Amino acid sequence: MIKLSQKLKDQIWWMIISVDYDYSRITIADHEINDGTLTLWLEDKQDFKNSLEECLQLDIPAREFAKVIRNENLNSYEGTKIHPKKNFIYKTRIEINEPVRWYQEDASITEQQWARDALVRSILTQLIETEVAEISAW
Repeated sequence: MIKLSQKLKDQIWWMIISVDYDYSRITIADHEINDGTLTLWLEDKQDFKNSLEECLQLDIPAREFAKVIRNENLNSYEGTKIHPKKNFIYKTRIEINEPVRWYQEDASITEQQWARDALVRSILTQLIETEVAEISAW
């Protein structure tokens, strides 16, 4: 679960409302990863902004981004291994690299886009599920 400040939750809700609850209209205008933080700038596909200052800026810790990559199995593939001592073959997920290193060094441009999109989907899903659960609890 990605920790979001109340201010950021409110900003994301405002964006969701402004796109008429059509999440496919929310797009990543730009991105940057450095110093253990992934920064995403979000905007409405039908209302492009002239500068990044006008976009919604999300600063996500790299460890949270790594969790999403691992949960989506983006940095691994299903393969077979042989047990080193008992010599039997078994299916397992084979990790290509640690999630953030995979993103920076091994992933293609398309795979990087998939990882960023998965992060945005994860944040939107988490926000909607937690907010609806809080309202239902009333």
